[in-house]
Parts: sequence; structure tokens; C-alpha cells
Amino acid sequence: MARKIIIDTDPGQDDAVAILLALASPEDVEVLGVTAVAGNVPLALTERNARIVCELAGKPDTLVFAGCDAPLSRPLVTAEHVHGKTGLDGPPLEEPRMALQGAHAVDFIVETLRRETPGSVTLCPLGPLTNIATALQRAPELADRIAEIVLMGGAYFEVGNITPAAEFNIYVDPEAADIVMKSGIPVTMMPLDVTHRALTTADRVEAFRGMGTRVGEMVAAWTDFFERFDKEKYGSAGAPLHDPTVIAYLIEPEIFSGRHINVEIETGSELTLGMTVADYWRVTDRPANVQFMRDLDADRFFSLLTDRIGRL
Repeated sequence: MARKIIIDTDPGQDDAVAILLALASPEDVEVLGVTAVAGNVPLALTERNARIVCELAGKPDTLVFAGCDAPLSRPLVTAEHVHGKTGLDGPPLEEPRMALQGAHAVDFIVETLRRETPGSVTLCPLGPLTNIATALQRAPELADRIAEIVLMGGAYFEVGNITPAAEFNIYVDPEAADIVMKSGIPVTMMPLDVTHRALTTADRVEAFRGMGTRVGEMVAAWTDFFERFDKEKYGSAGAPLHDPTVIAYLIEPEIFSGRHINVEIETGSELTLGMTVADYWRVTDRPANVQFMRDLDADRFFSLLTDRIGRL
């Protein structure tokens, strides 16, 4: 039976690929809705981008909601330097025709969790955790109704990508991440440690282009665009495709390996703000609260991506 999911996202080229993977895999995941949050770019662009991607997938009936336009208690930090001014820079894009839903994303999350059978909905945050934390603050009793939170964010061995110590999604709203980590909800984290093993090499990008479909062309063009930043920064053969790891994990969890450990979020330090302090070697007696992924089978990951996205 397909797993019911809500994708919470700030698209972003890699978010776009994650949404496409989910919408192409109805036998594995049922997308109840897509909730946009401010992150890679401001909210007006992330909700627009989410609709563009749903239309590209041929799924204009997908419910898309706009959520929080700023972190819980900090000014918004964005990442146009990676994703371009629209968040989906690269190929030319048409304005979406499908409607944005009238309700606020947080209301949609709260109402959906209240309506669905307890333990049947998985939350899939691909950006800052503001919408999720706001929902938990508003209705703390819903924590018991969430099956799992599978998120892209954090880092330990790869340390930071927006500061020396912090990964972008967690850094943008560390207070929100702190709420999620302390919620008691089962959390699976796809940190930079695992996403940096999912590199878009030339052959992998060509596999998308070789599909001969509009979706394949767009994915190839998006990866071409955001690759330039990471190739220069890391000196790597390609760019990490971060966010699709979340959806891939729901479809084929055996692609990934990691450990159940304690992860705390640094919210006080100027130097290490937003750091995910992962007790990977279990040197403290803090209770484990996160399934922290560290490795993946990159060939299987990309073959899943090309197989599913090739359907669209």
C-alpha cells in the first residue's frame, strides 16, 4: 500500500527532482499535498516553483499550499547563490496555471493529521523546518499521530555548507529544527554525509537528457545549472542531489545505511549556530532520537531516479 506523505519544500532544483520522483511513484507514495516554506528563495517563489513542478509532472490536481514566509524567530537567509534568483534557474519556465490552495500550509498539515488514521502520514521536509515546527507548536498532540518525519538536513562528517558548522536547511531555522528533534516523533535524517555521495556525474545527467521527454530535459538542465556551484566549491565530478534522497528512502530504504543516534541542534552559539551535533560514536548517554543516514548505493539511487522520472 502506498505511504501517505506531505512534502514540505522550498524548491530548489533538487527539491523539484524530489517532487517529480514522488509524483512518478504512486504505487509507493501518495502525495496528500505539497506545502511550501521560505528557504532557498522567498515564499512567493517557493510556492510558485512547487506548482510549476507539479504541472511539469502532469499532476496539476496536486494540492499546493503556501506556508511560513520567515523562520520562527530569525530573519530569513536564502540561497540564490546556489539556485539562482527564481530558485529554479536554468531552463526557461512558464508561469504556473494551477491554483494555489487558499488555506495556510500549517493549517493543512494540522487538519490532515487530525483527519487521517493515526500513524498513517509521513512528513517529508526538504527545506527549513518552520512549517513543521509551527504545526507542532499549534497542536502538540499531533506528534503522536505522525508515522515518521523523513527530512533532508544536517551534517556531521561533512560539517557545514552555509557556515563552517551548519547545513543550510537547519541553519535557516535552528529553533524549528530543535522543536522537531525534541518532539519524540521518529525522525530519519538525510544529512550532507549521505547526499554528498549522490553526485550528478556527466553520465547520470545524460541519462535524464536521454529520456527524450520534457521532464528529462528539465531535470538535466536544472542539474547542469546548480552543478556549477558545487563543482567549483568541492572540486567534485558533479553536484549532490540532496532532496530526492528523502523520497528514494521511502521507496527503497535498503539503498541507505546509517545509525540510530542522538542529534541535538545548536541554537545558542554564534560560531556553530544550526549545527546538528550528532553523537555518531555514542559517547554521551543522550537518548537516540534520529535515524542518521551516512551512506547510500549511488548507482541504485540514480537508477531509481531515472526509472521513475522516465515515466513522466
